[in-house]
Amino acid sequence: MAAGKSIAAERGAWIVFEDEAGQSMTAPRARTWGRRGCTPVVWVRGRGSGRVSMVGMTCYKPGEWSRLFYAVREYGGRKGQPKGFGWCDFRDLIVRGHIQLGSPIVLIWDNVRLHLPKPLREFIDANAEWLTVVQLPTYAPDLNPTEGVWSLVKRDIGNLAAASLGQVIRAVKRRLKKLQYRPDVIDGYLAGTGWAPGHVTLQGRA
Repeated sequence: MAAGKSIAAERGAWIVFEDEAGQSMTAPRARTWGRRGCTPVVWVRGRGSGRVSMVGMTCYKPGEWSRLFYAVREYGGRKGQPKGFGWCDFRDLIVRGHIQLGSPIVLIWDNVRLHLPKPLREFIDANAEWLTVVQLPTYAPDLNPTEGVWSLVKRDIGNLAAASLGQVIRAVKRRLKKLQYRPDVIDGYLAGTGWAPGHVTLQGRA
């Protein structure tokens, strides 16, 4: 991370953390209010099929509002339908972030198999003038602020008794869209990892 910060400072780059998550029809556990001695129960229609895949990038640069980019994909179990994101999807999200941020990117993500296919490595090498990749350990949720995004999204849909996968997707997209307008919350995710303020200094725009 220290090396990534140095590169970002030299290039005037954004530091970008990427991560993926998924959500099925089964609602995650969540806290709510209830009468003493009466455990609240959310009734659902049964075990649903399908899954929602999410990929997101939290972006930080001194003097700029923090940003969030994301993509959502539905898997309904149909034959030939992709179950999740492929290397092309990661490439497209990185390119979209670069275009909208208008600066070089220091991309920080974990060392999972999804991030290591040859075409993706070739794309990274071919765009070294604006893209630098720093690898985290294979599983390091405490070091990646994008994990905070998924935690909040899943907490908010914890009491959703979805009747269809489409309802889950709409709820996920609605929450992610709201987060894009909350740079203070995105800053908080970075602070929660311990990278800030000692490693990355964030400043508001005048």
